[in-house]
Amino acid sequence: GEKPDGHGHEHGHGDPGHTHEHGYEHGHEHGHEHEHAHHFDREVMLPGAGKGKVLFLDAPSGLAGDMIIAALLDLGVPLDVVEGSVANLGLGGFHLHVGHKVDSGIVATKFDVHVDGAQPERTYGQIREILDRANLAPGIRERAHRTFRRLAESESRVHAMAIDDVHFHEVGAVDAIVDVVGSAAALDYVGAELWVSPLPMGRGFVKARHGVLPLPAPAVLACLAGFATYDAAIDFEFVTPTGAAIVGAHAAGSSRWPSMSPLGSGWGAGTKKLADRPNLLRAVLGDPLPRSHAHGHHDHDHDHDHHHGPLETHVVLEANIDDATGELIASCMDALFAAGANDAWASPITMKKGRPAFTLHALAPLEHEGSVAVALLRESSSLGLRRHAVSRVERPRHIVSVSTPYGPIPVKVAEGPFGPPHAKPEFDACQSAARTFGVPVRSVIQAALEAHSRSSGE
Repeated sequence: GEKPDGHGHEHGHGDPGHTHEHGYEHGHEHGHEHEHAHHFDREVMLPGAGKGKVLFLDAPSGLAGDMIIAALLDLGVPLDVVEGSVANLGLGGFHLHVGHKVDSGIVATKFDVHVDGAQPERTYGQIREILDRANLAPGIRERAHRTFRRLAESESRVHAMAIDDVHFHEVGAVDAIVDVVGSAAALDYVGAELWVSPLPMGRGFVKARHGVLPLPAPAVLACLAGFATYDAAIDFEFVTPTGAAIVGAHAAGSSRWPSMSPLGSGWGAGTKKLADRPNLLRAVLGDPLPRSHAHGHHDHDHDHDHHHGPLETHVVLEANIDDATGELIASCMDALFAAGANDAWASPITMKKGRPAFTLHALAPLEHEGSVAVALLRESSSLGLRRHAVSRVERPRHIVSVSTPYGPIPVKVAEGPFGPPHAKPEFDACQSAARTFGVPVRSVIQAALEAHSRSSGE
């Protein structure tokens, strides 16, 4: 099965995690001299650190399942997240190796699944049962199911067979399950919107379970429907079926480089040495900037600049609540403010069967989305919520203190190119002064506005 350039070898290619150039070539250098001494001084990423952010897979050398996991470990996902989910599958006959490998001077993380003995062939139906039985967090299970579904649908189309009968052959059966579940756990942990660079497609042929197949493998193309690809001009399997399925199931689209402010990056290493480029995958986490990266699956005109949308800085969270009193709604709103919301409000609505209800809304900065969402679900009876990212246009504003007959009162002044300045005394302070002096609150408000008008006119 060797091709003249030394890239090719025999695969069990009907199997998604087959032995491939990027990943599981046993007997090749794995860079394990630093096994488990990984991450060096990298900070460990907190769960959900990518909420509201972009996770970009920069893949000039393509990608495979093991490379995706390695890059995310290098980015800061704790190894326990991957190992724990894989252990919860209840499968044996393999062990994991994590180490480092240097390519073009870059120290990258290397992730390998070492299969210890013969593995049974498993159908897609059997793999679904394994995932359903496993003690996996719901988000991880859903991602793993979505990945395998993408892969099985691709294989069933290629081989014209019922989807539940698709076989994942030989050693790749357990390799693929580990790669799919490990990547699902890592992606779920990060919680970011996934984008991928246009992917290189290699040339040549590969020996597979079903015979000799042309590269790129048919299942790879089926998994990458709607994503950008280009000719890499050498004989090499740049993208494996497992890697293609992970991208196809979870990425929002292709981009040469998303408009983002990078926050951190990680490197995942492949196995083979490439003559013309490092065999590395880079995972970059960033804050999204105007959405030039928001080209959908079918918009891959990468040779022209695209109109940038507004910067998404905030999120609106909403929940419909049909069994809460007005007092409880007010209490929920207080909790939303305490959790970091900029604003909270309630709208009266009518739900099914004519039930009167409220929609509870919260506007929050992206970095406070998690805490505000937790507060909304904790304090209300809602079983879920909706979210949409928004951009916010704000008037510049500042607080000034003015002297009144009722003591100093803070006044919020909004300025900017939006007409004359707007002054608003802080109501809580006015109310407190009104109680102290035994006057109506409107008298304090009026005195504060007059004092501000005098001071700003001087």
